[in-house]
Amino acid sequence: MIKLILSDMDGTLLDEAGRLPAEFDAMMEKLHDRGVMFAPASGRQYYSLVDSFPKYADTFLFVSDNGTMVRQHGEELFSDVIERDKAMEIVNSVNDKPDIYNVFCGKKKVYLLKDKQPEKYMDELMKYFSEIELVDCFEDVDDDPIKISFFTADGDADTKIFPLLKHYESSMQVVLASAYWVDITNLGANKGMAVRKIQERLGLAPEECAAFGDYMNDKEMLESVYYSYAMANAYPAIKEVARFTAKSNVEAGVMVKIQQLLDEGLC
Repeated sequence: MIKLILSDMDGTLLDEAGRLPAEFDAMMEKLHDRGVMFAPASGRQYYSLVDSFPKYADTFLFVSDNGTMVRQHGEELFSDVIERDKAMEIVNSVNDKPDIYNVFCGKKKVYLLKDKQPEKYMDELMKYFSEIELVDCFEDVDDDPIKISFFTADGDADTKIFPLLKHYESSMQVVLASAYWVDITNLGANKGMAVRKIQERLGLAPEECAAFGDYMNDKEMLESVYYSYAMANAYPAIKEVARFTAKSNVEAGVMVKIQQLLDEGLC
């Protein structure tokens, strides 16, 4: 029986306008009645996830920042902090690229450079981060780095950003998180690592867990559960990783598949 369901947010649970499925609350009630835990698992900041689910702030298990921060009931269960000197080296590596925005993701807030004028894209940035501070330089930040993110408004992160950071792959986890984002965490720190720690903490087997995803930062999460679903709109390589498929995010594929699991008595 499935006891834990994890879902990515953008491109997976949310539609193209960033909205939850209309039947989401009713589905969460069904899962609650059956003792099934739901966990948003996203590259988004923890506080952004809580803002997205105000009704469930004290009930959901939140896997944020690509698995480097996991919290429940507002309490940190575990995190994965990047060594500070390494974080400074990476986050400052694109300071001379005006069309690439570098983001220092800490436990308390995310930090952006004032001179990059991020205000132009603040609406876009606020989709993923709710606690934001503009700073003169990252060295002034008094926070633990758990992820370094890079954003391009042109939707060509695979060709504009990823090649600039690929050389860090030998020592860090470098992942194409979407067409707009590249994320860097400690080597081995990802959603899959978080899922395995959750499974160990809760005494769950992979066969008792389901997960939904659409992009490369979901790869390890899908590999860590038996019921792994790639959305119909997923990045091609993710479809090769997942055991099963779900309808697209615009068709509320996560809700459709969870209802099928309920109907089949699997949760």
